[in-house]
Amino acid sequence: MTTKRLGALALASAGVLFLLYPAVRPWYDESTVDGATRSMSSSAWVASHLFAMLGFVLVSLALLSLRRRTPAAVFWAGAGLTLPYYGAEDFALHAVARHQADVLAITEDFRYGPVAVTMFATGLLAMAAGAVLAARTAGPGGRLFAAGFVLFLPQFFTPAPVRIAHGVLLLAGCLWLAHSLWRGAVGDGTGSRSTAAVSDGAVVGDGHR
Repeated sequence: MTTKRLGALALASAGVLFLLYPAVRPWYDESTVDGATRSMSSSAWVASHLFAMLGFVLVSLALLSLRRRTPAAVFWAGAGLTLPYYGAEDFALHAVARHQADVLAITEDFRYGPVAVTMFATGLLAMAAGAVLAARTAGPGGRLFAAGFVLFLPQFFTPAPVRIAHGVLLLAGCLWLAHSLWRGAVGDGTGSRSTAAVSDGAVVGDGHR
């Protein structure tokens, strides 16, 4: 199997995981002690955040299948900054909630600590930049893929139905880009391009080889 097809499989898997993340995540009212405890102490909390983390890793691996390495490098940097925050959100807050500690105060201190939130936001913005760079080589599917990551940070400030809709957007973008990779219809985004017809009549650039 070619590198691009392996990348396509990784992207398709990531898309499914990004949909499962908000779909499986508990949505109790986390502004209350009872709601926060019920959400964060559940196994669904651990599973859903793990889905997101695995999705970031799979997309990072998938972007390595592009001929240009810059999108993958930028996305990897973003994932590296984001994953520690996700890990603490997943495992640390789960442990806190299970032991019925002062879950609201600890959650507030963790989520909005200046170093943690700066790393988290910077990581998400870097992944968005990596996705935009990748989209330049991939046509409409790439643009949909990039939109999902550009909206990753703002979607945290929206209600559960919007966050689930964002998961659907990420799934669609990942699947579309995966389809393009599988067909070999993703260029390198550099220099002048010659055009080549593909099986469905679309025209794509083949870049410099």
